[in-house]
Amino acid sequence: MPRLALSPEFPAELSALAPQVRRDAVTSVRRFLQNVSGAPHPERVRGARDDRIATLRLADRYRGVVVRQRDVYWLLTVLPDADAWSYAQRYRFGVNSVLGVVEVWDAAALGRVEPALRRAAGTCTTRLFADFCDTDLAALGIDHRFLPLLRQITDELTLEALEPLLPPTQYVPLAALARGESVAGAWRELDLCRAAEPVGSVPPAGSEPVRSALSAGLATPAASVTSAASAASITSMPSAGPAEPVVDPDDLAAALLRSPDRAVFVGGARELNHVLDSPGWCVFLHPPQHRLARGGPYDRPVLVTGGAGTGKTLIALHRAAHLARGGAGPVLLVTFSQGLISDLSAKLDLLIEDEVVRKRIEVGNVDRLAHRIVSEAEGRPPVLVGAAELTALWQEAESGHGPAFLLREWEQVILAQNLQTLEEYLAAPRPGRAVELSADQRADVWRSVGHVIGRLAERGKRTLLQLAAEAATLLGQFTGDLLEETEPRREPYRHIVVDEAQDLHPTQWRLLRAAAPYAPDDLFIVGDPHQRIFDTRVALGSVGIDASQRRLQVSYRLPQEILSWGVRLRGGGPADGLVAGVQELYGFRATRHGPRPMVRAYDSPEDELNGLVTHISQWLEDGVRPGEIGVAARTADLVREARAALRNSGVRATTLHGMKGLEFRRVAVIGVTDGIVPAPESLTPAGEDPAARAHDLQRERGLLYVACTRAHELLYVSYSGRASPFLPT
Repeated sequence: MPRLALSPEFPAELSALAPQVRRDAVTSVRRFLQNVSGAPHPERVRGARDDRIATLRLADRYRGVVVRQRDVYWLLTVLPDADAWSYAQRYRFGVNSVLGVVEVWDAAALGRVEPALRRAAGTCTTRLFADFCDTDLAALGIDHRFLPLLRQITDELTLEALEPLLPPTQYVPLAALARGESVAGAWRELDLCRAAEPVGSVPPAGSEPVRSALSAGLATPAASVTSAASAASITSMPSAGPAEPVVDPDDLAAALLRSPDRAVFVGGARELNHVLDSPGWCVFLHPPQHRLARGGPYDRPVLVTGGAGTGKTLIALHRAAHLARGGAGPVLLVTFSQGLISDLSAKLDLLIEDEVVRKRIEVGNVDRLAHRIVSEAEGRPPVLVGAAELTALWQEAESGHGPAFLLREWEQVILAQNLQTLEEYLAAPRPGRAVELSADQRADVWRSVGHVIGRLAERGKRTLLQLAAEAATLLGQFTGDLLEETEPRREPYRHIVVDEAQDLHPTQWRLLRAAAPYAPDDLFIVGDPHQRIFDTRVALGSVGIDASQRRLQVSYRLPQEILSWGVRLRGGGPADGLVAGVQELYGFRATRHGPRPMVRAYDSPEDELNGLVTHISQWLEDGVRPGEIGVAARTADLVREARAALRNSGVRATTLHGMKGLEFRRVAVIGVTDGIVPAPESLTPAGEDPAARAHDLQRERGLLYVACTRAHELLYVSYSGRASPFLPT
């Protein structure tokens, strides 16, 4: 029986075929898997650059292209006959000698450019890689067949021009060397192309697909994080030359197992249908994503940070599914809002076919968790105070400071550090608070806070942060000695996976820490301080979470043009939170290119809305589905106006806050006008607290950055009158 692996391109290209052609092709693939009468048989391709290439006739005038080795077939694409033969003659395939992953070479294009490279080299005395011997390059997995051409490259621009023709495992270490990295530095770049090492061999026909085989665990030290010593950053891997498993360059099956972004095995009709019917993100993961989602067990909490489009939410989903399949106990997937709860729940339904496994995962937010814990303890649902009522209580306190200042001091200093007495408050640092307070002024603040807390208690009401603090206290009373307890613990969850972690308050972190036992794989956290939309800055270590950090540096969603523009909009500077110190956007890069963002100026808001309608109409005419388009604005009024202008279009319009966690093929952000972005009412007066105002401005800038980086393909930004000061010039 043949063993069949599918590339990510095959399901995508199959779905674009005419319905009858698609049905015939799927039927042919099923027959091929079952090895029954009438199944397509492999046909050799004359002039192919790889003698393992063959084609399968899948439908009338359509062929699949496969790489075959003994009984293993890697189905790459389905194309019209002539295009399939051309494709089969164009590429060659190999196995990286260091990582053991599959490589795809555009051999025909490399052959065409080789004469020009040699002519250019003949007029230049320098060579880009002259300082590196063949042994150094071989240690980085550089293919020996590529070395003669590699030695002709004279500058970095020439290497960049060759990138589309080379496998990433060849280009990545070479680009690092070209930037001035050492061989050890280039190795660290190459190691990012490694996925979690599979356990066992290729599953036989009728078994689970490769994603299930890979979920079993890891087999190599470099891919495993089972001790504090190995819990280093994903960007801090061993120097060149660590002990590596022996790679057999002729073992295609093992290479496909190590390449979850390039192949998934299907053993029967059920697995085939799952791969063909599921979105690509359910099945194929980029190696850094795969390592994190399927790795472990992790002895310590894990924190994954990364910029927009690096796949943090995707990793969180797959990590939750992986932990649920392990069956050690219930899993909580924490996210930001009710809308994202629904979105992630729907994605888990697609990702996990087994209903028993799916039921082990609860998707929620910290507020819902706190509400449930307090409700169960008190026998009734708690009552929350409204914003207007809370402001009135601060005014009632008659302090020398305004309500906004007092609220921030309570939330960002007192609640954040869990201060219980005036003495603790007098001695506490006040990070991020620029206005100095004397002892008398602190005593006045403490009195005001006590007044508000007392008045809330009289009315039987609480804030959400108070609720989280009380829930954490209740869990602490229930669980007892977490380190010594041997009986089944009382924590509600065995594993907690946290998405959008940058916006959680210290009080909420203390609740999450109390909601899972101190045990391997307890907390898995993903976030990006640069995408913060609330003024919460907390290092996890300060709330008892000793996390091992991993950092993602490649955006798979954004083209480089949107990414670069977004970094300029965000400011590109450091952001604090989640880890001690600050994090830079340095080194953040994309894998592809696309159109530059369109920034349009209009004379009036009416003209701007008309411009929006024109662009959205054109996108729809281009064949973009309404669900693939997102429209965002800073204010609810602008969102209502956009919805009215786009009525019956089916396009989603929401606030900048509402764009958090979403993705669209094309995005339009309107009203990016001075006086609207940043929102004046969201800024602390400079005279009241300069540091708070600076934080407010960065929060507003981050909010716009979040909305603008939701686009896979195209970004449109508009304003009327004077542009927001945040827009790059």
